[in-house]
Amino acid sequence: MTRRIVAVTAGLSEPSSTRLLTDRLTEAVDRHVTAHGEAATVEVIELRPLAKLIADQMLTRFPSGELTAVVEKVISADALIAVTPVFTGSYSGLFKSFFDNLDVNALEGKPVLVAATAGSARHSLMIDHAMRPLFSYLHASVVPTGVLAATDDFGTPGLDRRIDRAAAELVSAVLGSVAGAAAGRSGFLPAEGEEREAGFTDRFDEVTDFAELLRRASS
Repeated sequence: MTRRIVAVTAGLSEPSSTRLLTDRLTEAVDRHVTAHGEAATVEVIELRPLAKLIADQMLTRFPSGELTAVVEKVISADALIAVTPVFTGSYSGLFKSFFDNLDVNALEGKPVLVAATAGSARHSLMIDHAMRPLFSYLHASVVPTGVLAATDDFGTPGLDRRIDRAAAELVSAVLGSVAGAAAGRSGFLPAEGEEREAGFTDRFDEVTDFAELLRRASS
């Protein structure tokens, strides 16, 4: 089975460091898929040529045929790579506008790798403070490692390692590895009728009422 992976990149120049990072990520993902003995197609979607269509849909709520086709590719993909330049401490307006046009449930459960480019590593928290909340709101499943590439990062082993780790996590999520499935269950209470029948004890079964705690503290 061939997996379909779509990369959405919001670079505003040609060439752009954002597209460069996107290409590095797609190459790493393709490499990891091949290492698992699987096949994948990876398509890169540049938002820059679609800027007017994206703005028109924001204003009229009527998408063009071209933009509808792009959105369908994103929705139907097995996984998504989302890359934006950092503007004023967050994602670009073009990047946000594209995802604002998606239905809130459009990315339900879809594995997503988030990445960004910036002039300085001081913007590294943007991944967790802006991009993760955006895709969590869209009900996507964001892989643990986000990749921020500052200008000085390109060509360094540190960026190579982050790209490789993030790509491996995305491929693991797409292929549904046993390790990923087990990780997804850890830390949660078991479903009714599973471990409970084997003597599972809920540590919240005997929580002391708060009023009782106050009474004890005041006595």
